[in-house]
Amino acid sequence: MRDAVLALIAREFVFSNYIEAGLWLVLGLGAAVQAVRYSGALRRDLVILAVDLIAFGLSDVVETRTGAWWRPWWLLAWKAACVGVMLALLVTYVRRRMRR
Repeated sequence: MRDAVLALIAREFVFSNYIEAGLWLVLGLGAAVQAVRYSGALRRDLVILAVDLIAFGLSDVVETRTGAWWRPWWLLAWKAACVGVMLALLVTYVRRRMRR
C-alpha cells in the first residue's frame, strides 16, 4: 500500500512540474510578444524577463528528473538565479514607475 501511495505521489509530482513548466514557458512567450510592442529599456527588460521565465520553466523540467528543486546544488543555483533576475526586474519596474 505504501509503495502504491509513493508511486502515485511521484507521478503527480512529475505531472505537476510539467504543468508548472508549461505555465512559465507561456508567460515567457507572452513577455516576448510584449517586447515586440515596446522599445528602449522596457523592451530590453521584457526580453530579459522572457528568457528568464523560459529558463525557469526549463528548470522545472529538469526537476522532474532530479526529484527536488534543491537537489543537485546547481539546480538550486539555477532557480535562485532566475528568481534573482525576476526580483531585479521588479525593482527596476518599481523605480521606473516612481519616476513618473
